[in-house]
Amino acid sequence: MALGERLKESRVSKGYSQGNVADHLHISRQSISKWENGNSYPDLDNLVKLSTYYEVSIDELLKENQELKKKLKENKGKIEENVQKLAFIRGSSEKDEGLLLLIIAFIGSLIPPIGLIIAPIIIKKNKKTNTLYKFVYLACVCCMLVNVYALYFTVGNYLGWGTTTVELVD
Repeated sequence: MALGERLKESRVSKGYSQGNVADHLHISRQSISKWENGNSYPDLDNLVKLSTYYEVSIDELLKENQELKKKLKENKGKIEENVQKLAFIRGSSEKDEGLLLLIIAFIGSLIPPIGLIIAPIIIKKNKKTNTLYKFVYLACVCCMLVNVYALYFTVGNYLGWGTTTVELVD
């Protein structure tokens, strides 16, 4: 940042107009404007008065802000990191398996013993980047419940659970 920009920034941050500063320094407003636009530079006496009036050190007015440069580098690194994450998410969303996993979960609920095996595998494969990832979880839970229910009654019928036989004894 150039000297003129720092002078203007300091003046604006204090809420002064160019006229106020010019009156305080006993110079013309046009001189302040020329300094801020970079067309000319203040002499040493006026620079000292400006630093006192703006309550800013002369070093801050003359030197480039190293802290600002450091923050800009950090922000640039964070931006690059976020861009890489976004590219990864975009790339993985192109491989959206949400609908496929949902269909497999519903098919698994129709085949009782296989649905109990398929549902945990689907839950493990499901990712947050899938469009229907919450519905996939819900479908898997429903698939497991339906499979447990169907398996219970299939095994119950095979083993004769819940059936009673009555014999008439003479």
